[in-house]
Amino acid sequence: MRPSHRAPDVMRPVSMQRNVARYAEGSCLVKFGETHVLCTASLEDKPPMWLRGQGKGWITAEYSMLPRATHTRTRRETSKPSGRTQEIQRLIGRSLRAVTNLQAMGERQITLDCDVLQADGGTRTAAITGAWVALHDCLKWMRGRSMIKDMPLKEHVAAVSCGIYQGVPVLDLDYAEDSSAHTDGNFVITGSGGLVEVQATAEGAVFSEAELTSLLGLARSGVNLLVELQKQAIES
Repeated sequence: MRPSHRAPDVMRPVSMQRNVARYAEGSCLVKFGETHVLCTASLEDKPPMWLRGQGKGWITAEYSMLPRATHTRTRRETSKPSGRTQEIQRLIGRSLRAVTNLQAMGERQITLDCDVLQADGGTRTAAITGAWVALHDCLKWMRGRSMIKDMPLKEHVAAVSCGIYQGVPVLDLDYAEDSSAHTDGNFVITGSGGLVEVQATAEGAVFSEAELTSLLGLARSGVNLLVELQKQAIES
Protein backbone atom coordinates (compact mmCIF):
# COMPACT_ATOMS: atom_id res chain seq x y z
CA MET A 1 0.00 0.00 0.00
CA ARG A 2 1.36 3.41 -0.99
CA PRO A 3 1.46 5.99 1.82
CA SER A 4 -1.01 8.11 -0.16
CA HIS A 5 -3.29 5.08 -0.75
CA ARG A 6 -3.03 5.59 -4.51
CA ALA A 7 -2.93 2.74 -6.98
CA PRO A 8 0.54 2.22 -8.55
CA ASP A 9 -0.47 3.94 -11.81
CA VAL A 10 -2.31 6.92 -10.28
CA MET A 11 -0.80 10.39 -10.04
CA ARG A 12 -1.41 12.95 -7.34
CA PRO A 13 -3.99 15.65 -8.15
CA VAL A 14 -2.39 18.06 -10.63
CA SER A 15 -3.39 21.66 -11.37
CA MET A 16 -1.89 24.46 -13.46
CA GLN A 17 -2.95 28.07 -12.90
CA ARG A 18 -1.75 30.66 -15.42
CA ASN A 19 -1.18 34.42 -15.12
CA VAL A 20 -0.37 34.36 -11.42
CA ALA A 21 2.56 36.82 -11.64
CA ARG A 22 1.42 40.27 -12.74
CA TYR A 23 4.64 41.51 -14.32
CA ALA A 24 6.03 38.34 -15.92
CA GLU A 25 5.51 37.73 -19.64
CA GLY A 26 4.33 34.23 -18.72
CA SER A 27 3.61 32.48 -15.43
CA CYS A 28 2.14 29.29 -14.04
CA LEU A 29 1.54 27.96 -10.54
CA VAL A 30 1.75 24.18 -10.87
CA LYS A 31 0.74 21.74 -8.16
CA PHE A 32 1.55 18.04 -8.01
CA GLY A 33 -0.33 17.18 -4.84
CA GLU A 34 1.41 19.02 -2.01
CA THR A 35 4.34 20.05 -4.22
CA HIS A 36 3.74 23.63 -5.40
CA VAL A 37 6.06 25.43 -7.83
CA LEU A 38 5.75 28.97 -9.18
CA CYS A 39 7.15 29.22 -12.72
CA THR A 40 7.68 32.62 -14.37
CA ALA A 41 9.04 33.45 -17.82
CA SER A 42 11.03 36.66 -18.30
CA LEU A 43 12.01 38.02 -21.70
CA GLU A 44 15.27 39.83 -22.46
CA ASP A 45 15.65 41.47 -25.85
CA LYS A 46 19.16 40.11 -26.29
CA PRO A 47 20.76 36.65 -26.17
CA PRO A 48 23.71 35.64 -23.98
CA MET A 49 27.02 37.23 -24.96
CA TRP A 50 28.37 33.99 -26.41
CA LEU A 51 25.36 33.66 -28.75
CA ARG A 52 25.19 37.20 -30.11
CA GLY A 53 25.34 37.65 -33.86
CA GLN A 54 24.16 34.10 -34.60
CA GLY A 55 20.54 35.04 -35.24
CA LYS A 56 18.92 32.77 -32.69
CA GLY A 57 17.63 32.92 -29.15
CA TRP A 58 18.18 31.00 -25.94
CA ILE A 59 16.13 29.52 -23.12
CA THR A 60 17.61 29.08 -19.67
CA ALA A 61 16.27 28.36 -16.20
CA GLU A 62 16.87 29.08 -12.55
CA TYR A 63 15.53 26.91 -9.73
CA SER A 64 15.27 27.59 -6.05
CA MET A 65 13.52 26.26 -2.99
CA LEU A 66 12.05 28.72 -0.51
CA PRO A 67 13.42 28.39 3.04
CA ARG A 68 10.19 26.91 4.44
CA ALA A 69 9.24 24.79 1.45
CA THR A 70 10.19 21.80 3.62
CA HIS A 71 9.59 20.70 7.22
CA THR A 72 12.63 22.60 8.48
CA ARG A 73 14.07 25.85 7.24
CA THR A 74 16.63 25.59 4.45
CA ARG A 75 19.16 28.41 4.13
CA ARG A 76 18.86 30.51 0.98
CA GLU A 77 21.50 29.95 -1.67
CA THR A 78 22.71 33.53 -1.72
CA SER A 79 26.11 32.94 -3.28
CA LYS A 80 26.80 29.89 -5.45
CA PRO A 81 23.96 27.44 -6.15
CA SER A 82 24.48 23.93 -4.84
CA GLY A 83 25.35 21.10 -7.20
CA ARG A 84 21.77 19.79 -6.96
CA THR A 85 20.32 23.20 -7.85
CA GLN A 86 22.65 23.59 -10.83
CA GLU A 87 21.74 20.12 -12.08
CA ILE A 88 18.01 20.86 -11.89
CA GLN A 89 18.41 24.25 -13.59
CA ARG A 90 20.26 22.66 -16.48
CA LEU A 91 17.65 19.90 -16.75
CA ILE A 92 14.79 22.42 -16.98
CA GLY A 93 16.63 24.46 -19.60
CA ARG A 94 17.50 21.40 -21.71
CA SER A 95 13.93 20.13 -21.55
CA LEU A 96 12.43 23.38 -22.84
CA ARG A 97 15.06 23.96 -25.52
CA ALA A 98 14.36 20.47 -26.84
CA VAL A 99 10.88 21.51 -27.97
CA THR A 100 11.63 25.08 -29.07
CA ASN A 101 12.81 26.46 -32.41
CA LEU A 102 15.47 28.83 -31.08
CA GLN A 103 16.04 30.33 -34.52
CA ALA A 104 12.41 31.52 -34.63
CA MET A 105 12.88 33.45 -31.37
CA GLY A 106 15.35 35.89 -32.87
CA GLU A 107 18.23 37.15 -30.75
CA ARG A 108 16.42 37.06 -27.42
CA GLN A 109 16.63 35.13 -24.18
CA ILE A 110 13.82 33.78 -22.01
CA THR A 111 14.61 32.86 -18.42
CA LEU A 112 12.33 30.45 -16.58
CA ASP A 113 12.43 30.99 -12.82
CA CYS A 114 11.08 27.96 -10.96
CA ASP A 115 10.58 28.65 -7.26
CA VAL A 116 9.43 25.80 -5.02
CA LEU A 117 6.87 27.17 -2.57
CA GLN A 118 6.17 23.79 -0.98
CA ALA A 119 8.00 20.50 -1.51
CA ASP A 120 6.64 16.98 -1.22
CA GLY A 121 8.68 15.16 -3.86
CA GLY A 122 8.89 15.66 -7.60
CA THR A 123 9.85 19.33 -7.56
CA ARG A 124 11.96 19.14 -10.74
CA THR A 125 9.27 17.31 -12.70
CA ALA A 126 6.61 19.78 -11.59
CA ALA A 127 8.94 22.65 -12.52
CA ILE A 128 9.48 21.35 -16.06
CA THR A 129 5.75 20.79 -16.58
CA GLY A 130 4.75 24.23 -15.30
CA ALA A 131 7.63 26.00 -17.02
CA TRP A 132 6.33 24.81 -20.39
CA VAL A 133 3.06 26.66 -19.74
CA ALA A 134 4.90 29.82 -18.65
CA LEU A 135 7.13 29.62 -21.74
CA HIS A 136 4.10 29.15 -24.00
CA ASP A 137 2.47 32.29 -22.61
CA CYS A 138 5.69 34.28 -22.94
CA LEU A 139 6.01 33.31 -26.61
CA LYS A 140 2.32 34.09 -27.14
CA TRP A 141 2.93 37.51 -25.55
CA MET A 142 5.78 38.07 -28.02
CA ARG A 143 3.70 37.05 -31.01
CA GLY A 144 0.88 39.35 -29.90
CA ARG A 145 3.34 42.24 -30.14
CA SER A 146 4.70 41.17 -33.54
CA MET A 147 8.10 40.33 -32.07
CA ILE A 148 7.90 36.91 -33.68
CA LYS A 149 5.87 35.67 -36.63
CA ASP A 150 5.17 32.07 -35.64
CA MET A 151 5.12 30.20 -32.33
CA PRO A 152 8.60 28.72 -31.80
CA LEU A 153 7.23 25.89 -29.64
CA LYS A 154 7.32 22.68 -31.63
CA GLU A 155 5.38 20.54 -29.14
CA HIS A 156 4.62 19.91 -25.49
CA VAL A 157 7.07 18.58 -22.94
CA ALA A 158 6.33 17.40 -19.41
CA ALA A 159 8.03 15.32 -16.73
CA VAL A 160 7.08 12.85 -14.03
CA SER A 161 8.85 10.72 -11.45
CA CYS A 162 8.53 6.94 -11.14
CA GLY A 163 10.12 4.45 -8.81
CA ILE A 164 10.06 1.01 -7.27
CA TYR A 165 8.46 1.22 -3.84
CA GLN A 166 8.30 -1.95 -1.75
CA GLY A 167 8.96 -3.98 -4.88
CA VAL A 168 6.23 -2.37 -6.98
CA PRO A 169 6.75 0.15 -9.83
CA VAL A 170 4.75 3.28 -9.00
CA LEU A 171 3.99 6.60 -10.69
CA ASP A 172 4.61 10.12 -9.33
CA LEU A 173 6.46 9.62 -6.06
CA ASP A 174 5.72 11.87 -3.12
CA TYR A 175 8.39 12.48 -0.49
CA ALA A 176 7.43 9.50 1.68
CA GLU A 177 7.97 7.17 -1.27
CA ASP A 178 10.93 8.98 -2.79
CA SER A 179 12.88 8.86 0.47
CA SER A 180 12.53 5.07 0.80
CA ALA A 181 12.17 3.82 -2.79
CA HIS A 182 14.65 1.16 -3.93
CA THR A 183 14.76 2.81 -7.36
CA ASP A 184 13.67 6.29 -8.35
CA GLY A 185 13.72 8.06 -11.68
CA ASN A 186 12.66 11.18 -13.52
CA PHE A 187 11.36 10.99 -17.07
CA VAL A 188 11.12 13.99 -19.41
CA ILE A 189 8.96 13.16 -22.43
CA THR A 190 7.53 15.22 -25.29
CA GLY A 191 3.90 15.30 -26.33
CA SER A 192 4.69 13.03 -29.29
CA GLY A 193 6.39 10.50 -27.02
CA GLY A 194 10.04 11.42 -27.62
CA LEU A 195 12.44 10.97 -24.72
CA VAL A 196 14.28 14.14 -23.70
CA GLU A 197 15.94 12.77 -20.58
CA VAL A 198 15.76 9.70 -18.34
CA GLN A 199 17.32 9.77 -14.88
CA ALA A 200 17.05 6.49 -12.97
CA THR A 201 19.05 5.46 -9.92
CA ALA A 202 19.20 2.33 -7.79
CA GLU A 203 19.10 3.45 -4.17
CA GLY A 204 18.78 0.19 -2.25
CA ALA A 205 18.95 -2.59 -4.80
CA VAL A 206 19.76 -2.83 -8.49
CA PHE A 207 16.87 -2.85 -10.95
CA SER A 208 16.35 -4.92 -14.06
CA GLU A 209 15.74 -3.90 -17.65
CA ALA A 210 12.18 -5.19 -17.31
CA GLU A 211 11.61 -2.93 -14.31
CA LEU A 212 13.02 0.05 -16.21
CA THR A 213 10.64 -0.71 -19.07
CA SER A 214 7.78 -0.85 -16.58
CA LEU A 215 8.77 2.52 -15.13
CA LEU A 216 8.95 4.02 -18.60
CA GLY A 217 5.46 2.75 -19.36
CA LEU A 218 4.13 4.39 -16.19
CA ALA A 219 5.96 7.61 -17.07
CA ARG A 220 4.41 7.72 -20.53
CA SER A 221 0.92 7.41 -19.08
CA GLY A 222 1.67 10.15 -16.56
CA VAL A 223 3.08 12.51 -19.19
CA ASN A 224 0.07 11.89 -21.45
CA LEU A 225 -2.15 13.13 -18.61
CA LEU A 226 0.11 16.12 -17.94
CA VAL A 227 0.11 17.14 -21.61
CA GLU A 228 -3.68 17.06 -21.64
CA LEU A 229 -3.69 19.28 -18.55
CA GLN A 230 -1.24 21.67 -20.25
CA LYS A 231 -3.57 21.87 -23.24
CA GLN A 232 -6.53 22.61 -20.99
CA ALA A 233 -4.54 25.28 -19.14
CA ILE A 234 -3.48 27.22 -22.24
CA GLU A 235 -6.97 27.01 -23.74
CA SER A 236 -8.68 28.31 -20.62
